[in-house]
Amino acid sequence: MKTQESGKSAKTKTGRLKAKLLGTYYGHPIKDMKLICITGTTGKTEVANFVHEILKSAGHPVSIMASDSEIKIGALHKFLSTAWKAGSNYVIVTAPAKSLEKDVFYDLPVYVAALTNFVPSGLEDPSASDYASAESALFNMNPDYVILNRDDSHYQDFTSFAGREATLTYGSDRFSNVQIVKSKLYKMGTEAELSIGNTDFTVASFLTGEPIVSYMAAATAIADALHITPEKIAEGIGNYDPDNLTKPEAD
Repeated sequence: MKTQESGKSAKTKTGRLKAKLLGTYYGHPIKDMKLICITGTTGKTEVANFVHEILKSAGHPVSIMASDSEIKIGALHKFLSTAWKAGSNYVIVTAPAKSLEKDVFYDLPVYVAALTNFVPSGLEDPSASDYASAESALFNMNPDYVILNRDDSHYQDFTSFAGREATLTYGSDRFSNVQIVKSKLYKMGTEAELSIGNTDFTVASFLTGEPIVSYMAAATAIADALHITPEKIAEGIGNYDPDNLTKPEAD
């Protein structure tokens, strides 16, 4: 009798085989680019777009595939091929839990893996430990850098995730690598004072709401891992226009 576990194992093997075949078909373009994966229950798209604009401001050719919806393996590999043909050095992809469970990112070298938060929205949502188990499909791929949210109430459930080079955190906690010192909310935008080491600087966005403060800090932590200056970080965050969203294609 076929068990649910054996069925899941068969699907995993099929997904991984498909990933290998697609990688071969497209010529493994990711080998010439750095992959930034952003996951979490909320804020993935906003953080991805902030990072996209930051990299552009810093002069890096970059492509983005950002969506809160599930990402299909075929679409992902086609995007990577298109990004490579466009000359991108960096590719930014959001990573919903459903896509991670299906091993969509299997066999891809992850340079930065960032987690925005875990915010369950209903009784049927997974527990923090179950969610961490799903997310481990990404964080167990040995990313060079891991980015975690210290302000997340479930932060301790994710502290086992670590980057090969470094693990950076962000939040209002004084031990955060990117500390949120203070913030202001306006009708037409959001502003935050951030601190990296001994450097304090201000970032501002046209997006509104308290969560945006955290999303700007997350993007800053990713940019800090990429050694981008605070000036370019602030410039990029300010350049993101939510009314002119970037299509999920190579620039």
